[in-house]
Amino acid sequence: MTEPTTAVEVDGFLPHPPAKVWRALTEPELLSRWLMPTDFAPVLGHRFTFRTTPRPDQGFDGVIHCAVLEIDPPRRLRWSWRGGPLDTEVTWTLAAEGRGTRLFLEHSGFDPDDPLQQRTAALLGGGWRSHVWRRLAETVRTLAP
Repeated sequence: MTEPTTAVEVDGFLPHPPAKVWRALTEPELLSRWLMPTDFAPVLGHRFTFRTTPRPDQGFDGVIHCAVLEIDPPRRLRWSWRGGPLDTEVTWTLAAEGRGTRLFLEHSGFDPDDPLQQRTAALLGGGWRSHVWRRLAETVRTLAP
C-alpha cells in the first residue's frame, strides 16, 4: 500500500525562457490548449473554471472552480482548484536554468484520510506527470520566441 499524500509534485526542464513558459500558463487560449477549456485571466482574485468530463460516480460534475490566489510574473502562479470533493491548490513556480526554465508544479491540499481524495490525487498525479506535461511542453515549443 502506498503512503497517503497531501500533494502531487512534478518538476521538469523546458528548453525555453521563463517568459515563454509563462505565456503558456497565463494566456487563456494557450492554457485551454494544453490543460482544459477555461476562462482564466491572469488577474489576482479572478474566478474561473476548467471544464472536463464529468465523473458522477465520484461526485464530480466536470467543472473545476478556481480563483487566482497569487501571481508574480514570470515566477509564480497559484490558483485554487475545487471540484467534486476536492478543495485544493495548484502552484506553478518557474526558475531560469541555463537557456531554459525549470518548472515546478505542486497540487496540494489532498486529505490523506479520504480514500476518494487519495485515488483522485493518484489519478491527477499521473496526468500531471504524463500527458498534461507533454501537452504543455508541446504548446510552449510551438510559440514564437
